[in-house]
Amino acid sequence: MIALVDIHKRFEGNGTAALDGVTLSVTRGEVFGVIGPSGAGKSTLIRLINALERPSSGHVEIEGIDIGTLPAAGLRTLRRRIGMIFQNFGLLSSRTVADNVAFPLKLAGVPATERAVRVAALLDRVGLAEHAAKYPAQLSGGQKQRVGIARALATGPDVLLCDEATSALDPESTRSVLALLRELNQDLGLTIVLITHEMDVVRAVCDRVAVLERGKVVETGTVDAVFAAARHPATRQMLAGLHA
Repeated sequence: MIALVDIHKRFEGNGTAALDGVTLSVTRGEVFGVIGPSGAGKSTLIRLINALERPSSGHVEIEGIDIGTLPAAGLRTLRRRIGMIFQNFGLLSSRTVADNVAFPLKLAGVPATERAVRVAALLDRVGLAEHAAKYPAQLSGGQKQRVGIARALATGPDVLLCDEATSALDPESTRSVLALLRELNQDLGLTIVLITHEMDVVRAVCDRVAVLERGKVVETGTVDAVFAAARHPATRQMLAGLHA
């Protein structure tokens, strides 16, 4: 579904590579975790997948298509197939829950009547049907992230990118949001790439995981295999801090 092939990424004015020779593949329908400490290159990696950043060298493929070769219209079509949720939720504070979810549909030119039906179904799906007329400030952190998930699903994407989606949440909300993500993965066949610095999150929801350190993939494998026999010191260090 997704392939990153020998990706290097440097930012102007910074001599250090954000990503240094990263090669990864994500299979359709799996939950793939990318874990590493702050500054490891995780957020850069996820921004490359939806072409918010371009690699300095190497290429990113979605279903075999090098997204770096797509014209502007092709990129717009691609981004409708890729939903994204963020650590800080990214909601529009002046719009209601329903209007936040409807926003990408409005941008895509979906008629108002069709938007309303789609929004109602999405809010029901994430358990927020009764909160449609509220504003983000009236919601808990977990509820805000559910709105973010509903909005990310609005255009019917094949891929959901999650950038530290639970790091601002309390433990109970984290468990609830991760359970929802796993449910969406199973029910919709959604491919999920989940960026995190928390091994608990990987253990709870991911099928496979890649460990990033200083822009390099230092370990990858199934979650069970990596947890049972971590080979790299960076992985073992993160596992040492895992909650029992």
